[in-house]
Amino acid sequence: MRPPALLLALAVLSGPLTAQQPAASQPPSARATDTTAGQQPAAIGQATVEAGDSSRPTLSQAAVDSVRRLIETFRRDPQASGLPATAAFAIGGRTIAAGTEVQGPVAVAGGPLHVYGTVAGDAFAVGSDVIVHQGGHITGNAISALGSVTLDGGAVDGDMRQLSGAIGEIPEPVTIKETPVNATRHALALSASWLIILVLIGIGVLLFAGSYLDGVAESLEGKFGRSFWAGIAAQLALAPVLALLIVALAVTVIGLLLIPFAIVAFVLAVAGLVTLGFLAVARLTGESFTPTANQRYSGERVALRGLVIGIALYMGLWVLASAFAWAPVVQMVLRVVAVAITWVAATAGLGAAVISRGGTRRPGATLTPAVTAVNDVPWQTPTPVTGVVAARRPTPSSTARER
Repeated sequence: MRPPALLLALAVLSGPLTAQQPAASQPPSARATDTTAGQQPAAIGQATVEAGDSSRPTLSQAAVDSVRRLIETFRRDPQASGLPATAAFAIGGRTIAAGTEVQGPVAVAGGPLHVYGTVAGDAFAVGSDVIVHQGGHITGNAISALGSVTLDGGAVDGDMRQLSGAIGEIPEPVTIKETPVNATRHALALSASWLIILVLIGIGVLLFAGSYLDGVAESLEGKFGRSFWAGIAAQLALAPVLALLIVALAVTVIGLLLIPFAIVAFVLAVAGLVTLGFLAVARLTGESFTPTANQRYSGERVALRGLVIGIALYMGLWVLASAFAWAPVVQMVLRVVAVAITWVAATAGLGAAVISRGGTRRPGATLTPAVTAVNDVPWQTPTPVTGVVAARRPTPSSTARER
């Protein structure tokens, strides 16, 4: 037989363990009706105890304060729309008895929400679960923060959301405002990079496709206006030509498969013509600023110098605009000017490239008409009359003999 002291200790320890059993372990018939049907839940700071449910534990003040802080944290969460006031929370859990209907929203914290009846609205559980038993019905949403939503034979008309991890307001991304000095530095680096890239492309074209560049430049020289309007016409015709190309390829099955490749090839061809034309314009512009502009085709060195100077002049407008990144208004004005000048140069270059067929056709040389042999002795003329001897040019020997 156990000593009385041991029996007393077991009895004391078994009390709290029994009190932690969930209310769902009791059958619905043994549970009294929900007290909230006729009265408001107890104020926060006390556990809401359903009538006849004496197994629900009473939370300490420290636990209640912790639950209250959790509720306030969840209140700042975007998913907490429609959350009732903190005083309306059932601290420690709540049970909606079978055959009863409670107007929502219904909210619990620190204990589960057992639904045997009907909740006309939303149901919230903070730090606990929402359990909808057989015959239970929630007409709105069932949301559990740091818990779960379980259907044990019941039904939820709205959404069932289980929020895990950090709850509360979503922290806004920290945006580091760039200083004017850094903004100017980045803008200058970007524009300078494009300047270097264009110079390298120009050198490559001059070395490997110099004849085509010469052809476009010859089409531009003295005919800038015609090239400019031809470039505008080419820009307006880009979309119709591409559409006709697609329609022509769509006639056959093989053509349908080639449409993506044709579009890519068309874009690359247009980009190549624009680049070639712009480099030709830059070359002519640079050569006009050099003292040897009249000797444009005297050597590759003169052509290279003109090309580099021209690219530097056009891209220098963008570099200058980037240098005023600290003054947005001035930068915008300079960029508008740079865009306008660059567009004019690219349009004229495109027109010249189209006219010269990519530099393969140069302006034809002026044909010199055939020169008819002219008699250097005007007085010696053929005599059409027979029997008349034509005059003969005197020679020095005959003149001496006559003397």
